[in-house]
Amino acid sequence: MTTTVVVGGSFAGMTAAIEIKRKGKNEHRVILIDKSPLFLFIPSLIWIPFRRREMKDISFRKADILTKKGVEFVHADALTVDTAAQLVKTSEGDFPYDHLVVATGPKVKFDVAPGVAEYSHYVGTPNGAMKLRTALEEFAKDPGPIVIGATQDAGCMGAAYEFLFNVEKWLREQGIRKKVDLYWITPEDYLGHFGIDGMPLGETMLKAFMKMFNIHYRTQVAVKEVTPDSVILTNGEVLTSKLTQLMPPFVGVDFVQNSPSLHATQKGYVPVEDTYRHKLLKNVWAAGIAVQVDLPFTCKNIPFSAPKTGYPSDETGKIVAENIVRTVNGRTDLVKKPWGKIPGLCVMDAGKKEVLIFSNHLFRPRTFAIMLPNVFYDFTKVLLEKYFLWKSKHGYAWMP
Repeated sequence: MTTTVVVGGSFAGMTAAIEIKRKGKNEHRVILIDKSPLFLFIPSLIWIPFRRREMKDISFRKADILTKKGVEFVHADALTVDTAAQLVKTSEGDFPYDHLVVATGPKVKFDVAPGVAEYSHYVGTPNGAMKLRTALEEFAKDPGPIVIGATQDAGCMGAAYEFLFNVEKWLREQGIRKKVDLYWITPEDYLGHFGIDGMPLGETMLKAFMKMFNIHYRTQVAVKEVTPDSVILTNGEVLTSKLTQLMPPFVGVDFVQNSPSLHATQKGYVPVEDTYRHKLLKNVWAAGIAVQVDLPFTCKNIPFSAPKTGYPSDETGKIVAENIVRTVNGRTDLVKKPWGKIPGLCVMDAGKKEVLIFSNHLFRPRTFAIMLPNVFYDFTKVLLEKYFLWKSKHGYAWMP
């Protein structure tokens, strides 16, 4: 029997583990190690600060689902891996493996600039989203300027855009919009670059949104420092801010960075081939955010990264599962799909409105790419959330 250890239990890890067991059946033992007992639909965290969702609405316990699918769940912190000994060391003991899947997600680099950790909010974690809820409720009593955006090296610009438009909608609902100067700051070369070199008409559409919603914006800027009442940019501009929400960059988690035998990149990501097998270690694989993604473009002035969202994470989890089963069966015809050739499928919430983003490839060259605004209601975003939670709660990892 082949033993595969999967480290990480979010989009990529859950998908990989369930699919390895489904495809490999009784010939495969699959162990999933994760520090959290809950699966969280991260894209919906942007709604938590506005009470449109509660945590219980977008999370569930993963152990029952995994057990039903024949996957062993270990609730533990993964500490290091010794790839020579083929041993994962955790807070709950050591786990030997034949194949290892690194699906650990990111660590947020809050020290990207002084004051980011202390004086800005971050909507990308449950704790951060709940703190933002409290901060917004206090803000409504005594409003002032708001700065929202992404720092240098960030890659998750889409979620920051979503939070921006949701804040603008919330301010109008609270009847305080005219009292608030709302600023958007981003390292992107232009509005709507998104770390994927943009989409047709994307910049024009977002410029129109900024004008329509009276949002001041700055592109090609970095954060020099955040203070209790301002955001200082590297171009010397000082933006007064009573509430700041920034998306810092991601780096690899401690498990990867503390495991020298993984040969991780400087930022702590796993170097893989187009099959998502490690470039040097033939029984180590990576999926989701843990994968090193090389940019096919050059940033003009301020560095930023490519997005690593749920759909590519889910797709790479499936690819890894298929390739592990093929490898164990002695096959060499492995599935190849570089990150940039995964289709771009995204629904960007715009404050109870949405923008549908579709392309045949995440990165250029593309033969099909389109952005479609839906100014009536974010129906597709809600439908996607309901579908993915239903799929995940039932362990239907094979579904799109």
